[in-house]
Amino acid sequence: MSFSNFVAPWWFLLLLAVALLTVAYVFVQRMRRKRVLRFTNLELLEKVAPKRERWSRHVPAAFLLVALALLTVALAGPTAEQRVPRNRATVMLVIDVSLSMKATDVKPTRLEAAQVAAKSFVEGLTPGINLGLIAFAGSATVLVAPTTDRAAVSQSIDGLKLAQSTATGDAIMAAMASIDSFGKVVGGAEGPPPARIVLMSDGKETVGTRKAFDAADDAKKAGIPISTISFGTEDGVVDIEGRQQSVPVDDDSMKEIAKLSGGEFFKAASAEELRRVYDTLGEQIGYEKKQADASKPWLVLGTLTAMFAAAAALLLGQRLP
Repeated sequence: MSFSNFVAPWWFLLLLAVALLTVAYVFVQRMRRKRVLRFTNLELLEKVAPKRERWSRHVPAAFLLVALALLTVALAGPTAEQRVPRNRATVMLVIDVSLSMKATDVKPTRLEAAQVAAKSFVEGLTPGINLGLIAFAGSATVLVAPTTDRAAVSQSIDGLKLAQSTATGDAIMAAMASIDSFGKVVGGAEGPPPARIVLMSDGKETVGTRKAFDAADDAKKAGIPISTISFGTEDGVVDIEGRQQSVPVDDDSMKEIAKLSGGEFFKAASAEELRRVYDTLGEQIGYEKKQADASKPWLVLGTLTAMFAAAAALLLGQRLP
C-alpha cells in the first residue's frame, strides 16, 4: 500500500505527535528514576521501591501509543482494490443454434452441452446485470430482452431449437439493437449502462444481411466489446438429409470478431472447457475492481489496542494510563 492509496494522507502528521509522546514518556521515566535515586534514606528506599523495575508497567503506555498510530492510519483513509458486484450493466448472450450444433464431438451434443453451460452462466451472474438472450441460425431472434429475471432466460435456453444456416453478423446487429433500446429506457442522467455481447458459435457465417466482421466493427464504434466462444472440435460431423457432413469449428472467425470489437476470444473443445469459459466470463462481467475504503480494519485494531491498554493499566497498575 502506497501513500497514493490514502484519501487524506496529511493525517499522518499526527504520527509526529505520537512520536513526541513516545519521547516524552521515555524522558519522564528517566527523570522519575533520577528523582528516586536522590532519596537519601536507603533503608526506607528498599522498603518502598521495588528492587528491580518491572517492564510490565510500560505495557499500558506501549499499547496506547500503538493504538494512536493505528487510529492515525485509519484517519488517513486507506483504500484498497476490491472486487465488487456491478450494479448496472447489460449483457446479451448470443447462442448459435445452426444444425452443426447437433454434432456429437462434444457429448452428448454441442447444443445440449452449450445449454447446460449457458444456464450455469446465467444463474451465476450478479443481480445487477441485465441479461438478454438471442438465438441465431439463418436469422437472429431475440428470445429475451435484457432483464434481471434469470428464470426467463434459463427457460428460453432450455427451449432452443436447431435450424439451418448461420447468420452471425445479423445476430450481432440484433444484440446491439436490443442493447441500444434497453439503454434508452434505463439510461437516465448517468447514460446507458456498460454493455457486452457474449457470442458462442461453432461454425462459419453462411448467410446474413450484415457480415460478421462489419458488425464487429460497428460494435467497436458503439463501445460494445464482444466476448466470443469458439465451441467444438475439428472432428465434428452431423447427419444432414442422410449424408455425413463435416462441421469443424471455426476458431479464426471468432478470433477476428473478438479482435475487431475490442473483446476477448475463448476456445472450448469440451463441455468442461465451456463451463470454465463461462465461469471466467461471469467473473469478468459480474464484478469490477474499485478502490474502496479500507479503513475499517485499522479502526478496529486501533480500538482493540486502546482497550488492551486500558485493561493492562487496570490489571498492572490499578489505574487507567
